[in-house]
Amino acid sequence: MRGGSGCRPWAPCRWAGPRTRSACSSGRTRWPRWRPRGGSGCLRGCSTNVDNLAAGRWETLLSSALVVEEPLPLPYALLLVAVLGYAEYAYGAWWTAGVFLFGHVTATLLVYGALRGRAGPETRRALDVGTSYGFNAVLGALTSALPRGPVRTATRVGLLAAAAQPVLRRGRTFTDAGHLAALGIGVGLSLAFDYLSTRKTLKIG
Repeated sequence: MRGGSGCRPWAPCRWAGPRTRSACSSGRTRWPRWRPRGGSGCLRGCSTNVDNLAAGRWETLLSSALVVEEPLPLPYALLLVAVLGYAEYAYGAWWTAGVFLFGHVTATLLVYGALRGRAGPETRRALDVGTSYGFNAVLGALTSALPRGPVRTATRVGLLAAAAQPVLRRGRTFTDAGHLAALGIGVGLSLAFDYLSTRKTLKIG
């Protein structure tokens, strides 16, 4: 991606049908086709840490979502595939990819804005890659697929409350804040989808 990083060019992200089964490869699972050459140096070059973004390496907003640091735990890998697979089935591949990338990029920029002026040297250079921000955004946006009324509202509140718990702990990290931000972005998108759907229904009626 960036000169001197030693990273291989990335294959296009494959979302639709059997393509969703490859979703784990864009997570934290070290599959050969997604694993960059150059080890930790390449990962840091693809990371959206404060130092990289402050230096104008905006391409990391994309590369950080396509590389992995460590293998995914199996339960999370299955959940990732299930959420992305259902999103693709219900709304299509472009919708899923758009929400994923929008949530990833926006949450990353929000975290960067919060850290830029006050992060210590270790945090500024921290390794920050993976699919979790995009995953949380898609999960939040998918609440629009639930039945309208108490079920949909309770699910949104429950997801946001669960994501807020790590942020309220003493040992919280900036990644915890990013997860909450990404989920909030997804829920915000779902509310916008609800509004647009309602207006469309009223016009048809």
